[in-house]
Amino acid sequence: MSSTGMPKAYDPSQVEERCYQRWMEDDCFRARVDPQRKPFCIVIPPPNVTGELHMGHALNNTLQDILVRWRRMQGYSVLWVPGTDHAGIATQHVVENRLAEEGLSKEQLGREAFLKRIWSWKEHHEQLIVRQLKRLGASCDWSRLRFTLDERCSRAVREVFVKLYERGLIYRGDYIINWCPECGTALSDLEVEHEEVNGFLWYVRYPLVDGDGEVVVATTRPETILGDTAVAVHPADARYATLVGRKVRLPIIGREIPVVADEAVDPDFGTGAVKVTPAHDPTDFEIALRHRLPRVVAMDTSARMTEAAGPYQGMDRQECRSKILEDLDQQGYLVRREPHHHAVGHCYRCHSVVEPMVSKQWFVKIKPLARAAIEAVENGEIRFVPERFARIYLNWMENLRDWCISRQLWWGHRIPVWYCQECGETIAARQDPESCRCGSLSLKQDPDVLDTWFSSALWPFSTLGWPDSTPELGHFYPNSVLVTAYDIIFFWVARMIMMGLEFMGSRPFDVVLIHGLVRDPLGRKMSKSLGIGIDPLEVVEKYGADALRYALVTGTTPGNDTRFHWERVEASRNFVNKVWNAARFCLMQLENLESTRPSELHLTDRWVLSRLQRVIRDTTEQMEKYQLGEAARILYDFTWDEFCDWYLELVKPRLYGRADADSAAAARWTLATVLRTLLKLLHPYIPFVTEEIWGRMPGCQGHLTLSPWPTPSDELLDEEAEAAMNLVMEVVRAFRHLRSELGVPRQAMVRGMVRADDADRARVIEGMKAYVTALTGIDPLEVGMSSPERSTRAAAAVLAGAEVYLPVPELVDLDREIQRAEKALARAREDLQRSQNKLANQDFVRKASPEVVARERQKAEELQEKVSGLERRLRLLRSVR
Repeated sequence: MSSTGMPKAYDPSQVEERCYQRWMEDDCFRARVDPQRKPFCIVIPPPNVTGELHMGHALNNTLQDILVRWRRMQGYSVLWVPGTDHAGIATQHVVENRLAEEGLSKEQLGREAFLKRIWSWKEHHEQLIVRQLKRLGASCDWSRLRFTLDERCSRAVREVFVKLYERGLIYRGDYIINWCPECGTALSDLEVEHEEVNGFLWYVRYPLVDGDGEVVVATTRPETILGDTAVAVHPADARYATLVGRKVRLPIIGREIPVVADEAVDPDFGTGAVKVTPAHDPTDFEIALRHRLPRVVAMDTSARMTEAAGPYQGMDRQECRSKILEDLDQQGYLVRREPHHHAVGHCYRCHSVVEPMVSKQWFVKIKPLARAAIEAVENGEIRFVPERFARIYLNWMENLRDWCISRQLWWGHRIPVWYCQECGETIAARQDPESCRCGSLSLKQDPDVLDTWFSSALWPFSTLGWPDSTPELGHFYPNSVLVTAYDIIFFWVARMIMMGLEFMGSRPFDVVLIHGLVRDPLGRKMSKSLGIGIDPLEVVEKYGADALRYALVTGTTPGNDTRFHWERVEASRNFVNKVWNAARFCLMQLENLESTRPSELHLTDRWVLSRLQRVIRDTTEQMEKYQLGEAARILYDFTWDEFCDWYLELVKPRLYGRADADSAAAARWTLATVLRTLLKLLHPYIPFVTEEIWGRMPGCQGHLTLSPWPTPSDELLDEEAEAAMNLVMEVVRAFRHLRSELGVPRQAMVRGMVRADDADRARVIEGMKAYVTALTGIDPLEVGMSSPERSTRAAAAVLAGAEVYLPVPELVDLDREIQRAEKALARAREDLQRSQNKLANQDFVRKASPEVVARERQKAEELQEKVSGLERRLRLLRSVR
């Protein structure tokens, strides 16, 4: 492909899918086990097959793709494993809702038919997710696409479960767990989201059985009174010292329960006396174990009251709460009610209130696994970027409860345990057993499935062929980097570390790169249901994938949330267009390019080539530190400012016949060298437009994505040229600023002077006089080492090593310019005062929507900048009048 016919405007819709197809046809992303090259492996955080990708996925996969493309260009043996997650609770919930719309339930279909429905859903949405990732430019090895429920992952899951069971690290037992009545399943602690709510504390009177007084307890959940089996006080609380060991009568029900002393009680909460409901509260469950209290189940798995709730049997929990409060009040047990702000657990999927319940579940003993996972981070074997997340991780790992891994679902890895119906034997097996050791053929498999995160915890090695010893496992494990958001460090990252150390004997990855969440412009978490979610492909269709990728990465720092702004996407689209237009200009000059380096280079050539070496070095250093946003900024500034706005403008006179042939040849060689290198540096960030331009470059063979990453050349570093050009650019900027502030018409050629501090600087400016004139409209330009005469009315700017003077031209009416500036300043001050008054009005801030308040604050900031600029201009105008 040549530069001939290169469109004036870049149209991503005409490039991106065609470009990706060429990469796929030529197998550019296929990983190969090559012992001669250093491996670099990333496993994708598998998106859930519940639906389409959101903006967080777009950021996460853009960061991964930048790293993968960069390392591939550096010559690493690169593998990026793609895949999707079966997402047990979430996917089953979505499909059940679809069934409900048809008037069906999973029970009506039966387990096998229901699972067929979900597999059909999975196939459709996995294909959709893969298409979305390709549209974003993800350079995965698609021949290795994995799914957390595929045959190989299922084999790994069974192997891990059975080994942990055999080692005594998996057990089944009665324990207090988090239960979602809506989803109908147990939840791990991490799957419960605690939301702050405004509720009440109800104070209830519990009469002493002997009739000598009462104990008042405070509760946020009066409906659970029906399951109380004790009242507890702190052993050091003197107020209740005489009550410990005595009995109180449970209101409404009349059951006699003891008063016990336990250190888990907070004497400052409520009255210092608390009700103990072992079957419906985790703290109370532990108290009951210590005091051998019975457990009374007052609520079932549907959050309806049981037979033990007496007259409230069959009511749902909210109905029961209302009714029991009414009865407590009528019977004289309710003392008072007071507002109370507290955290309430909600299901992370359906957001209904979670109920603590005692249930027979499967658990993993975490503490034996956690020790090695803590040490791996403490000793630096695994590094978090940024480091602060290592501290968060370690704090959490020190306070773990056993992991509840069973879920009352149909979709997922079915627990590989069978129960003999004759002798009661429990069998955990890698293969489905045919009989029990007792000879019985009557075996029944556990109906529950494993927590989704159980299979996800094995992802770094199960995707590489484990439990088999494959070449990929030997070459690519441990993975190089895990890129993930901070909100799943405990769900996923910690568990991968524990499982990797336990089953592979080494860390699962070297670095955990943490990124933040993508929020809306006001900082809210994006949500399609709330109307503030944005589909990444909507952005891609409008602006192109390169623009979205660059917008997501620029301005981001590891671990911090970022806000999505359409203006940033538009700015990134403009940057992509800038690269395209610069390349189009360059390619028009490169028809007769000579490949050998010229013997002599112009000052501007030496400058831009020297700056390019520093950009190569700085970009690579920032990427090595995983500061991808900072690397993007460095590339943006050099490309837009130094290369496009300066070098391309400075080089035009040498290309358009006003310089000798050698100078023109040097300019063409420099253009080609800089453009070729810039395309390589930019490619990981904006792969489509750079690959398209690369294909049109003379002498560029093969795919850009497989070309070598640039390395800086000491030979091309030229501090003298950089210093000289910095002075020239400062002079140009100063003249442009003074012209603007004085109101000099753009087309007018006016006189200017430069006083240099020494002869060397004077020679530099003299040698570049023609370029300064061309860029500023200053003609004649006087260069010397003396200041202008005192009688000269001139605006001045002091630079490092020089002073710039612009005598006030006759065509400038200073009085009129001052009057205009004064009027503009007065208007701006009035507008600013109105805006500030509005923001100072608490009624406005409280009643207006967050969007309106944010817009007003932005308006005030812009007006303040305008006022400051006008004040500076007035000072300058008055100084030369």
